[in-house]
Amino acid sequence: MLRYSRLLSIISLLSVTISGWSSDTLKVVSPTGRIAVRVWAEKQLKYTVSFDNKIILNTSSIDLLLLNKPSLSADDAIKSHSVKSVSEVITSTVPEKRRLIPDIYNLLEIKLKQAYKLEFRVYDDGVAYRILTSFKDSVIVKDEVAEFSFPGKPTAIIPLIHKRDDADIFHTSFEQEYPELALDSIKAGAMGFSPVLIRSEACPVVAITESDLEDYPGMFIGGTGTSRLKGIFAGYPLEEKSTEGTYPQFLVTKRAPYIAKTIGTRSFPWRVLIIASEDKQLPGNDLVYRLASPSRIGDASWVKPGNLTDEWIIGINLFNVPFRAGLNTASYKYYIDFARRFGFDRIMMDAGWSDNNDLFKITPAINMDTLVRYAKENNVKISMWTLAKTLDRQLDSALNQFNRWGVNFIMTDFIDRDDQKTIRFYYRIAKACAEHKIMIMYHGAYPPKGFNRTFPNNVAREGVLGSEYNLWSNRVTPAHDVTLPFTRMLAGGFDYEPGLLNNATEKGTRPVDGIVRSPGTRCHQLSMFVVYDSPMQIFSGNPSEGYREPDFMEIVGHLPTTWDETVRKDAKIGEFIVTARKNNNNWFVGGMTNWTERDLELKFDFLDDGNYKATVCKDGINADRYAGDYVIQKNVIIKKNDTIRIHLAPGGGFLLRLDKQ
Repeated sequence: MLRYSRLLSIISLLSVTISGWSSDTLKVVSPTGRIAVRVWAEKQLKYTVSFDNKIILNTSSIDLLLLNKPSLSADDAIKSHSVKSVSEVITSTVPEKRRLIPDIYNLLEIKLKQAYKLEFRVYDDGVAYRILTSFKDSVIVKDEVAEFSFPGKPTAIIPLIHKRDDADIFHTSFEQEYPELALDSIKAGAMGFSPVLIRSEACPVVAITESDLEDYPGMFIGGTGTSRLKGIFAGYPLEEKSTEGTYPQFLVTKRAPYIAKTIGTRSFPWRVLIIASEDKQLPGNDLVYRLASPSRIGDASWVKPGNLTDEWIIGINLFNVPFRAGLNTASYKYYIDFARRFGFDRIMMDAGWSDNNDLFKITPAINMDTLVRYAKENNVKISMWTLAKTLDRQLDSALNQFNRWGVNFIMTDFIDRDDQKTIRFYYRIAKACAEHKIMIMYHGAYPPKGFNRTFPNNVAREGVLGSEYNLWSNRVTPAHDVTLPFTRMLAGGFDYEPGLLNNATEKGTRPVDGIVRSPGTRCHQLSMFVVYDSPMQIFSGNPSEGYREPDFMEIVGHLPTTWDETVRKDAKIGEFIVTARKNNNNWFVGGMTNWTERDLELKFDFLDDGNYKATVCKDGINADRYAGDYVIQKNVIIKKNDTIRIHLAPGGGFLLRLDKQ
């Protein structure tokens, strides 16, 4: 059988020279042969993608346009090519989905007459290409042509950007809903950020995104009023101004007529097509991570993500306490006590612990020496929020201060761009933090796109419309929640900040001053800790409410955040998802639904042999009317291939912990 498999692989690779649409058409297929890419030169470089011998990407163009050098398409000719098979295993430093990641693909390398190469990697779950240059001196990139043309009349699930009043459209926090639109209804000028999902009845689902974004602007996805999408890139910032207010940031007031100035010999970001014949294949896909550059921080044994609390969403609105709640020492000591009681690794001191514009001007009611000492006595870490503009200005001195306090995880916020200059900021900050053995989370940030492999100390990233939007809007819905694993999560984990303890039915969902209510049930919120990828999971609920429900908080506080293995049991985009994850010998299963109640049958065929003692937390019998209703069942014995049925209320969810006996 092994010899037969090798023979099939050789035959597939030889097809690059004996098949194609014309004598100069190159072809490469995936290891199983289901996905095929054809490439040829025709003014610009062209390519198509097929799945099971059916075209899923029509003829699309690739080009790189330089101001001071010939473009990739110059001379309109392919000089030479080669194909090889690659089979490796990546060990994930911070495993969001699985620790050991097979990296198996066929590689087509194309040399062009000018100083360019093009690489196509064809996997069984997707296709990626990148441009490489070998110019001796620097280059100025005027634009890049990245086209994606689809057959038929597909739809796109795309987070369209709404232009801010004070800035151009390239300023965005990357926090949007994911509506599904007819692809040809997305007009020229409209654009979203990736990943973008393309669906049609006759084809597998295709997600467009990118990986290994370095010293180059991020790729937005723009409409054309047809079934073709194109990459759009922010011009290089020539002039900037700082905004006023509580959270100042730099806005670009003038952009160059080019997108990047960079070194002449380099590889450019991967353009990625993730391909799935079933919806449930998407949330487990880690192609973006596989394509990213390996770690640059050396020994990463000090990178230890986990769980923590955050007070910003609930506004430190504590109760049943003998002190005035707020930005003060007593309130943060209360959070430390809560973390110690229920097993959280750390607390976050969010915006307000210092002057936003000066990290050394501590809020007068906060005594950092007292808090640092108290946290250490209770074996709880302290983490700090920073404003990106301020952190950049005070970087070295601030990181030294965090080291003195024993702070090994920080957040930096309000970036809201991904042009070339801003991408350099991400790398500069992550590198400096790594040198100080500090983990970093970016908020107001583009999706990771593999950055977390290159800098494993970047353990979390926002770029998602999550819990905080319940403060002021009804934009978050259970349908949105069960769309994120198939869209945003394809580009890497995200900081949703689940765990809100005030829960609402569909009719009862609305912003309430002082009480942040989440749409859906309590167990819908709980399931997010397992369903969503995020090595640094933040509990955003009110600890004063949590103290009232110790059994529930014991479950939340002792959930792992990294995983040896992940199995997506069943899922439908925007409808429901069930995820099983393994940590050491134990398994955790989470599931959630949209506003449609449903009964799910869960078969434990993924377990090892032997008995597991399960703790089950699921929607209560009245959760359809009182969304905070839940039931905890303990000491339920589960064996491999056992089956149970779980009822999910509208906007509901469940979580199981299975401890190996």
